[in-house]
Amino acid sequence: MCGLTGIARVDGRPVGDEADGLLRRMARAVAHRGPDDETYFRSGPLGLGFVRLSLVDPEGGAQPLATDDGSLVLIANGEIYNHRELAAGLPAGTRLRTRSDCEVLLHLYRRDGLRFLDRVRGMFALVLWDRDRGKLIFARDRFGIKPLFYHLNRERIVFASEIKALFEEPACPRQLDWDRALRDQMLTMAPVTDDSPAHSWFTGIELVPAASIVTFDLNDGSHTTHRYWDFPTYEGDSAASEEQLVTDYGHYLAQSVEECQMADVEIGLFLSGGIDSAAVAALAGVKPRTFTALNGSTLANGDAESAHSIARTLGLDNHQVLLDTAHTPTVDEWKRHLWLLETPLAGPETFYKYEMYRYVGAHAPEIKAMLLGGGADEFNGGYSMTIAGGGDWDDFTRNVRGMGIARDRALRPDLGVWWDAAGRSPISADYLREAAGGPASDPYAALFRWKYRDVQLYNCWHEDRTAAGNGIEARVPFLDHRLIELVAAVPAPLRPKLVWDKQILRRAMVGVLPPEMVNRPKGPFFYGDGEHHTYRTFLRMLAQDGDRLLEEALSSPAARRHLDPDGVREQLRRLENDPSAGHVELLLRIVNLGLLERMTADLPTPHVSSAKAPVPASVPVTDWDAERDTIEARVVRRPAVDEAATLQLAGNVLLLHSADEPATWYLAVDGSVEYVLDEDDNPAWVRLLHAFDGKKPLGELLADLGTDTEDVRPLVAEALELGLLTGAVPAA
Repeated sequence: MCGLTGIARVDGRPVGDEADGLLRRMARAVAHRGPDDETYFRSGPLGLGFVRLSLVDPEGGAQPLATDDGSLVLIANGEIYNHRELAAGLPAGTRLRTRSDCEVLLHLYRRDGLRFLDRVRGMFALVLWDRDRGKLIFARDRFGIKPLFYHLNRERIVFASEIKALFEEPACPRQLDWDRALRDQMLTMAPVTDDSPAHSWFTGIELVPAASIVTFDLNDGSHTTHRYWDFPTYEGDSAASEEQLVTDYGHYLAQSVEECQMADVEIGLFLSGGIDSAAVAALAGVKPRTFTALNGSTLANGDAESAHSIARTLGLDNHQVLLDTAHTPTVDEWKRHLWLLETPLAGPETFYKYEMYRYVGAHAPEIKAMLLGGGADEFNGGYSMTIAGGGDWDDFTRNVRGMGIARDRALRPDLGVWWDAAGRSPISADYLREAAGGPASDPYAALFRWKYRDVQLYNCWHEDRTAAGNGIEARVPFLDHRLIELVAAVPAPLRPKLVWDKQILRRAMVGVLPPEMVNRPKGPFFYGDGEHHTYRTFLRMLAQDGDRLLEEALSSPAARRHLDPDGVREQLRRLENDPSAGHVELLLRIVNLGLLERMTADLPTPHVSSAKAPVPASVPVTDWDAERDTIEARVVRRPAVDEAATLQLAGNVLLLHSADEPATWYLAVDGSVEYVLDEDDNPAWVRLLHAFDGKKPLGELLADLGTDTEDVRPLVAEALELGLLTGAVPAA
């Protein structure tokens, strides 16, 4: 993992001495990506800045890399996993001057031209200068795991691994693309299968497409794009049997995990409670130290406990990284995080992942790369059961087809009457799809293309930034194109058997993982049981200091033109009262847009030199069952229960009774029943709920009821945390 920056003239002039200051500022903006080395290069029309994280050939792999005659110059970020295999196939007499995995790319380009990446396996973003032909080449790996952005004007190109470095060039525009952002499916979370090109979120900033080579003519700035890999066509024409497909999948995955461990430094693993990271852990040749997120949500939904069990079964060291429910990111913390990620999609998952990397960087600094389980859900049917809505494969395909129709209809609303009649009128459904430029009719194909976009704009994006912000590289074994091509080619009759609920992965892991791990249902990172812990944390963050983040987000002219300030504030108040009443993340993304707009106008301090919050701690666990109460007490930090407090049910909460079941009571929030109470199980709690009047202190109420405080303390604390109770403690 490294940081690339540079400028190139496209008007026939050389880059002069005056560019040195710009190159240094750009490199400083991405210095967190490369804590081990910093180099610069300037020749003719090109200037380069490079910061390095040394994982392969730390001593001899400095960049830029060049051919002996200096005609080709390269800087690259990432890893070429099969570099030895590729080097063995070079023409006789080819001399590699380093052990760097990237040097082979120079010689592949010299031999194969634009076909030089066809056989490369890895994750990379690269900049290659062909001096003799006056060409500058940008390229990225097949899934966009490594980033590369650029801005082109009539005089020059500026380019970098992160957008913030481009803003150091005064001529580069600093403007959020509000219109594009507000209609992007990734931001709106609309149930449509969007396969439009990934983008940068900023006006005038281009994202080099994944699986593509962009060639610039430095004489006039013209450029062409060559796509060296196309996402599979999903013809389902594999001749392999069901058993052979499972075997091949397991073989490719094992090989990918082995290749992703290529390094001259230690590599760790982020371990969740699911099969994805468990499979990587089991297949790893060198057993890694593992790190698991322990927060209110992963405690409640069992993910952290499952990860502990997996690590113990596989004999792996496991660190449960504590992200307790009491911690609220400060205003400055969130703005630093958002600027590091430079995407409005920053949210709870990205923040927790960043904190995990911070823990690794502080407590295990010798670990320079982390293995991840990401990408398995997207391309192995991890979301099939959710999309099916509790149904089967037919429901899944029907619902995905409906998501495709919703997308196409949004693109061509003028055909609305025909969309309404689709399937019942003489208008061909194929024609309607073609008129909207929509995906092929196969819902399986549509889902893959949609998730291909997802991993570029979200998964790979945030994993790269959260890791890079801590001088660590993220590695993703499941994003090996051989695995994706194999699953894409599964014949239609076999898809319900292999791609439903990741069965191809589960079956490939039989005999590698214990049955209980193979068959564990897919679990969410923080959704489901316990998600209220996460939502309340981020609602507190938005509301702190008098809604400071909200007000900053609403302060720019662009924000006021696109957002309704009163509507944004009202949404926050509504969610504070009931986090389940809407999408907390959607509100946060709207706020992020406004904050990014502000920060582009007044660039923040470079990440490498900005102040940081205290590093998270971990919770040592030996026996989860025996230590369960201690673990929960460390994680779930509920409000203190003071007997002097006068409490009452919140204004939007009602205590209701069932006429049919006398012992059953309900708590309704905003008119919707949210909690069921059984008086026979806990009569003291139901009597206390009736007694709360906002006048008499809690201690007196308990004395009147003959109830001990300790019998109800956890329930009172939880009700306070959930906002079901309100009240005050008298001043001393």
